[in-house]
Amino acid sequence: MSTRNPDIRRIDQNARRSRAVVAAGMAYLAGQVADDKSLDIAGQAAQVLAKIDDLLAQAGTDKSRLITAQIWLSSMSDFNGFNAVWDAWVVAGHTPTRCCGEVKLADPGYRVEIVVSALLP
Repeated sequence: MSTRNPDIRRIDQNARRSRAVVAAGMAYLAGQVADDKSLDIAGQAAQVLAKIDDLLAQAGTDKSRLITAQIWLSSMSDFNGFNAVWDAWVVAGHTPTRCCGEVKLADPGYRVEIVVSALLP
């Protein structure tokens, strides 16, 4: 018996996770972090948002169709710096629901991790 569901498409999958899953008219992205942990919050945020743009495109959608975003900062002292990058990135009039909080991230070099979900066209 196969456990694969043809109605579910997994993007960049390994044994532990998929970076994105497309199912039921939605794209669900895993938490995305920066590749360069030496960057400040603006640099890390820009890298993460570029990764999100790429994964949304692979899923067949884009940031104008975001439904929700969860933003985890390693320190709320980065809140304003993060928001400057976020506000320039989101599509005016198409902002998703959003929560933002301080958490201990998997690596102390990460300053931000973002999880989003978007509707497919």
